[in-house]
This record gives sequence, structure tokens and C-alpha cells, in this order.
Amino acid sequence: MCGLSVFVSSRPHAGVPDPASAAAFAAALDTMHHRGPDDTQVEFGDGLAFGFKRLAIVDVAESRQPAHYPADGPQAGRWTVVFNGEIYNYRELRADLIREHQATFATQGDTEVLAAAFHYWGAAALPRLRGMFAFVAYDHWTGTVHAVRDPFGIKPLYLLETADGLFIASERKALLPFSGDSGAALDTDALAHYLTLQYVPDPLTLHRHVRRLPPGHRMTWTPGGGQRLHRYFRPSLRPLNVRPDAAIHAIRDSLRDSVRKHLHAEVPVGAFLSSGVDSSAIVALAAEVKPDLHAFTAGFAHEGYSEIEIAQDTANQLGVRLTPTVVTEDDVIRELPRIVQLLDDPVADPSLVPLYFLAETASRYVTVVLSGEGSDELFGGYTIYREPMSLAGIERLPAGMKRGLRNLSKVIPEGVKGHSFLERGTTPIEERYYGNARIFSPAEKAELMRFTADPHTTITASLYAETADVDDVASMQYVDLHTWLPGDILAKADRMSMAHSLELRVPFLDQAVYAAAAGLPTELKLPAGNRTTKWALREAMRGIVPESVRDRRKLGFPTPTRLWLKGDIGDWIADLMDRSPTGHLLDLGYAQRLLADHRAGVADNSRKVWTVAMFCLWHAITVEKAIDPSPARPAVAAA
Repeated sequence: MCGLSVFVSSRPHAGVPDPASAAAFAAALDTMHHRGPDDTQVEFGDGLAFGFKRLAIVDVAESRQPAHYPADGPQAGRWTVVFNGEIYNYRELRADLIREHQATFATQGDTEVLAAAFHYWGAAALPRLRGMFAFVAYDHWTGTVHAVRDPFGIKPLYLLETADGLFIASERKALLPFSGDSGAALDTDALAHYLTLQYVPDPLTLHRHVRRLPPGHRMTWTPGGGQRLHRYFRPSLRPLNVRPDAAIHAIRDSLRDSVRKHLHAEVPVGAFLSSGVDSSAIVALAAEVKPDLHAFTAGFAHEGYSEIEIAQDTANQLGVRLTPTVVTEDDVIRELPRIVQLLDDPVADPSLVPLYFLAETASRYVTVVLSGEGSDELFGGYTIYREPMSLAGIERLPAGMKRGLRNLSKVIPEGVKGHSFLERGTTPIEERYYGNARIFSPAEKAELMRFTADPHTTITASLYAETADVDDVASMQYVDLHTWLPGDILAKADRMSMAHSLELRVPFLDQAVYAAAAGLPTELKLPAGNRTTKWALREAMRGIVPESVRDRRKLGFPTPTRLWLKGDIGDWIADLMDRSPTGHLLDLGYAQRLLADHRAGVADNSRKVWTVAMFCLWHAITVEKAIDPSPARPAVAAA
């Protein structure tokens, strides 16, 4: 796993950057040192700059970047490539390239194979890649930049276009020195979406001029020609009439093959293990190949907020070594500014906090970990996906009756039994579901925000239009695959692991595993008559993971945010909001009342308060420069 940075000038024959510009580029690259501490390379050319921070995983002795291809012949050096990620089928692709094109290679790694694939096959190479990747391929013959992000958005890629040219980097912080502006460039539409979703959705960032390349897309750019976006992959779940036994075998076989491919490395490989079937499946299948597998888990000292005991029991049954991490409130206060700074944009998912410390522990023993992200979105693992079944009776009522029930829901006070059921049952799915998280409602945002912005449904409207012919469960999964998965789940996985120079791999998000999941009908994911989720996956893991785990409900890094806000962390957040100069954006008095009610036990406002607090902390670090994100107890600068 690595960090890349690229600049291509908009002016022909711009020449080699002057020393000050070259130093600025190198300094910006150094902000991503945690992504690749093993090697740093910077190359300058005529109006070009390529920077790379390498975490050496495969072909450790060679495969340095930037890579140039071909190495010889009439087209020698036509392509320069910088690549963050792993191509798990690169050995098969290498053989294909040699057979089809007599391609030659100077290294044994996947970077050169990727460059050769793009050289010989062009964009047609992309569907053939099994892996996670964000890369830039520059064609010196045509002056064209090709920027590509993997199908599910496992690896990030940020874009900034200015009058000087195009800047690309693995993290937004490496672009900000070249943006020519400050906090005034804050994108309020992105902030509004964050307040709903707890993350900023692609392609937006909180910086108006910096955008993320969306998953499954290729962007081409030429000086004077601007950016052109090309979509090469669109994950879609279209229920088919499949036999249960065939579906189960396909899941088992594809996941086993994926795990084996994900284990390939020249450095130590471990795995994360929690209480659920996802990580247990990965660990169990990995242990078939690697009996000495080292697993890692995390928890909190608070009762009911730890998966350590369950994970230890699973590890014992699978015969793998487990190293636990216990996170304290002092740890959180000390490291929270660093965590937020690493995210580039705030992500108000509290589970990223234990993930940060889990990755820190794992990095002391291994360089690569396998993890279970992506399973819930592909196989129907979230309990919210059962909602269409629970609301089916009310949704089938005549329109007039539903209007009456809708009016009745408005009379019932919020929090009283029946209010939520009637409200959601009489609201079309397009208006009630816009992803796994829903922090502030439109009415609450109207009270909180001091600005106007695009409505939250602008993010999901096109996704629902694309799934008009499938059932509501498949639509919900489709929404999450395109929003929640890359915006929250994969963003926190990448940033919290890379913070400690740890490569995190996700075997569920493999093209073959996706193919096995894509046609599953709803009854094989969420069978009627019980509360089981991911039924087909659980059946596929029968005899592989312990029975005590196979049917257990996933806890998903339970985080005691509710309790934190009543203790020292709550005191610190109250002070943070009291001193924050973001009052022109948010009604912080409203947020402070939410915190006061929470601490008094009037209501559980933990998610709302945490979302506002993480924005205030991000603003203090990124815009105000009032908090030092180094690992030390944060001290808010005096107003």
C-alpha cells in the first residue's frame, strides 16, 4: 500500500519545476509518509512531477515507482505509472500478456504488469483486474493522464485542477498546498450531506475545488482538454432464479479462492477478528492455508462494549493466535485529533476509533491484514434491510389510508411507540432510506444549519432510478454499495490502517465473490419468518466457522460513545463547541443543547453530538490550525 502524487502542467513545454516548486511538491508528498515509509521517489520532467511513497509488499527488492513501460524498444518509456494497491491476479495477467503480445518484464511485481496491461489492452484491461487500486498512467506520446479507481472504492484518489494544471494524490492533504485558497473554500453542500450521512459522499469533499474520483471510474485529462469521466464498472445486485445449493457452493468457492489470493505477500500477513461471521470466515479460510495466522481484535473496558472474549473463543476453536487491544478513554482523547486529521474529511463513525488502535497493535506484528469489509453490502447483512418486509403490510394499503396513517404519525410524539413505524411505513423508500446512517433529519438540519444546501436526496435519487425494476432490499443494498461502502466503511478502513503503515485487504470485495453475490434473490439473503441476515453466506460457511459464530449477530466494533459523552470526553467536546468559530455555519447553541440533554439523560443524542463535534474538531485542525493533531492531549487554542 502506498501514497502517490502527480502534477501535469496545463502549459506545453513548461520545463522542469524551479527549486521552490520542486521542494513544495516533495513536502506535500511527505504529508503521506505513513502510507509508504519504505521508499520515497520523486521524478520531475517537462511540466511533470511524479511522487511515490512505497510500502513494500510484493517484489520487495524491485518494483520501485514511478514505473516506466516499456523498458526498451521503439516505444520505450511511453508510459509512466504510479500505483497504490494490489493486483491479486497479476501472475495470470503477466502470462496472458506474454502469450498474447510477447510482453517483456524487468521485475516480478504487479506494478509492471499493470503498466503493461494498460499499454497493450488500454481501458479494456480494467475489467480483467482482480484487486484494489488507485493509479495514474501518463502517456508521454499523447500527453494524456489516465486516473483510475478500483470498482468498489477500496483505495482513494483525489483530484485538483487549477490554472497551473492537474494535481492528483492519494490523500487530499497533499493537494491543499496547491489549491491557492483557505477555509473559505469550504463546500457547504458537502457539509450538509455529512450532517445527514456522517461522511462526505463521492465525488465531493469539504473543499470546493478538490474532488474524489468515484469508484469504478477512469478519468482522462489533457492540457486544454479538461477532465473526461468514464465509468468502467457499476456494481449491481439483480436477483435471479438460482438454486440455493448452487449459490452456496459459488459463494464458498469464490471466497476461498479470494482469501488465498489475498494472502500472497513477501511480508507477514495477519487478520482482524471480531465476533461476527464475516471476519471469522476470513480467518477460518486463511488458516486453511496459513495455520500460524496471527489475528487481532479490539474492545473497550466498558461492559457490553467488547468483542474480545467472543473473538478469543473463536480463535481458540480455529487454532489461531489472537492479540487483543483494549482502548481507554485517555487513549481516545490523546489520539482523536490525529485520527480526524488522517481522515482528510470528517467521518463521524465512532467505530473508526477502535479500528485505529487495532491497526496500531497489528502493525507491530504484521504488514498486511485481511478484514471482512463489504460482506454486509453484498450479502444483506444489515438488519435495516429487513425493514421492507416489516413494513409490507402498511405499504400495500390504499393511498388514502396511508395518508391518514401518515397524519396520525404526526400526532404521536416522537419516541412514542408507533410513531416511527407509521412514519416510515407511509414514506416512500426513496425518501426514507439514503444509506445506513441517518444522523440529522431534514427538519433538524434546518434548525442546525445556518446555510442552504442541496437536499439529501440528491445523492440517492439517481441510484433509485437505476433500481426501479428490483425489490426494495436490492435497492437499499445498491444505495449502500455506491455511498455507504466507499464513503464510510472503506474510507475508515484505508485511513486507520494506513495511519500505521498497515495494508488492509478485503477479500469479500473481489470480482469473483461479487459475481457470486450479485444474483442472490432476497429470500437467500433475508429469509422470511426469522431474523437471520446473510443466510446464503452463513450456509456457505457451515463446517468452516464454528457454529457458535455462524449464527451470531454481528456487533460491529460497538463503541461506547453514549458513555463517553457523559465523562471527560463529553467535557472536552463541550469546550470544543463552546470555543469553535463555526457558528456562521452551524447553530452551536442547538448542538450544545443536544449535548446537555444527552448528559442529563433526556435523550440519546450521542450520534448527533459526535457528528457535530467531529466537524468542529476537523475545522479546528484543518481550517483554524488551532489544534495540533500530533499524538498528545488536545489543547484548544484560546479564543
